[in-house]
Amino acid sequence: MSHYPKTVLNLIKNLSRLPGIGEKTAERLATHILQAPRGAAERLSKSISEAREKTGTCKKCFALTDAEICDICRDPARSGLTLCVVEQPADMVSIEKSGAFKGLYHILSGSLSPMNGIGPDEIRFKELILRVEKEKPEEVVIATGTNVEGESTASFLAGRLKKYPVKVTRIASGVPMGGDLKYIDQVTLKKAMETRYNV
Repeated sequence: MSHYPKTVLNLIKNLSRLPGIGEKTAERLATHILQAPRGAAERLSKSISEAREKTGTCKKCFALTDAEICDICRDPARSGLTLCVVEQPADMVSIEKSGAFKGLYHILSGSLSPMNGIGPDEIRFKELILRVEKEKPEEVVIATGTNVEGESTASFLAGRLKKYPVKVTRIASGVPMGGDLKYIDQVTLKKAMETRYNV
């Protein structure tokens, strides 16, 4: 890529640092930005700066917001009786897109990973306990990932919430709709068998 000038190489390098963006994709994005009308590139640059400057976290659930309290927490139609615990704001967005949940959220901003030095104090665990004590939800739905860290976080939270008068549930996981069993990995199949239900 030495045939690009330093300014373009720098742009490609910075774009390739984004998650899921490899060097070739970064190169395509960089050339697209350079070939786009000047106004489009300026709008992109401005939107990045504005998002960095004005976006913070909700003081209640820790979702991304440009206000003190996010739209979901302010929505009177949402039920405070059910609290869904997720790892990251993107997880909350995925659940919202499904339209399957009408309660409130609590974002941990991570998951437990002792090998990486991430314990309960590095995620928003204390804030979750304070919300359970103060808001007294009837149910806490644990919707952390199904990887090792997500499962250990779910187990830890379920154990710590036992002393509170709240129902603690875990989202089901298993075979996706339309999935062919011969292509499903064994861990997913095991989970699907463990979370089977009556029909």
